[in-house]
Amino acid sequence: MLSGLEKQPFDPNLLVGFDKADDAGVYRLRDDLALVQTLDFFTPIVDDPFDYGRIAALNSINDVWAMGGRPITAMAITCFPKKGLDFAILGEIMSGGLSVLTENRVALIGGHSVDNEQIMFGYSVTGVIDPNKIATNAGARPGDVLILTKPIGTGVISTGIKFAKASPEVVNESIATMLTPGKYAAEAIAKFDVKAATDITGFALLGHTWEMACASNVTIEIDAARVPLIKGALELARAGLLTSGDKTNREYVGEKVEIASTVDRNLVKLFYDPQTAGGLLLAITADKADDLLRELRGNYSHAEIIGHVTEPGARAISVK
Repeated sequence: MLSGLEKQPFDPNLLVGFDKADDAGVYRLRDDLALVQTLDFFTPIVDDPFDYGRIAALNSINDVWAMGGRPITAMAITCFPKKGLDFAILGEIMSGGLSVLTENRVALIGGHSVDNEQIMFGYSVTGVIDPNKIATNAGARPGDVLILTKPIGTGVISTGIKFAKASPEVVNESIATMLTPGKYAAEAIAKFDVKAATDITGFALLGHTWEMACASNVTIEIDAARVPLIKGALELARAGLLTSGDKTNREYVGEKVEIASTVDRNLVKLFYDPQTAGGLLLAITADKADDLLRELRGNYSHAEIIGHVTEPGARAISVK
């Protein structure tokens, strides 16, 4: 749809727009300062309203961290019915979100609400960054190593919650994963001068990796066995507890991904599984990869090297 819009006038200060499907936009204010802007909101994926608000806040802020930026302000966006539900639920959602904003020194400056039967909640977040230190999905280069900071599987687990098929242990691990902030990864991006990063969210591991491969004009090879998974996610995928995103993400990537026949088909389902407040995928030169991984594991215990970048080939992604 965006490709059909009239092309906007060239602006030399627009450093990152929507043309490469990056995590956030970046607009230069001066040589040493730029704004990072993003927006995200979604329907409830857990039962507890407070946790839902916390996860929604981190999901939104993570996009700023994925660019290597520092979030500073947020505006809330919510859809909530005027009738049929206790407004105390909305209060809990917003309290959860505010707790995360406060913890990460992000100022809530307002918002907008709409009367709607389906609950939705999230934030528009503004951050700042040095224009010379932006990490984008177009920065991957042949020879780079790929590191994923958090395990995947939140989508199938949220479906498991919906149908009461996910155990409390699995639910708790999924929530803990979502509530691990991306700020530590942003700090590592700055420390190791990472040029390529993306946030693994709604388009799933393969969708966001495909965006990185296309934006960088490379092929990305993924070692399926090394991709970290949330405990219990693979079993839920085997049981068919998929989200609608499984189908749409397959359509999104299309024929641009090659998956070896030896890779477990149920594991592939998780590679197409939409994530919420997912991990960051970082591309780093091979000589820095082990040091970066050690740094990340101080806050992301499941961080793992999952692949590498090669010269562009017949497919944007190869999974083996």
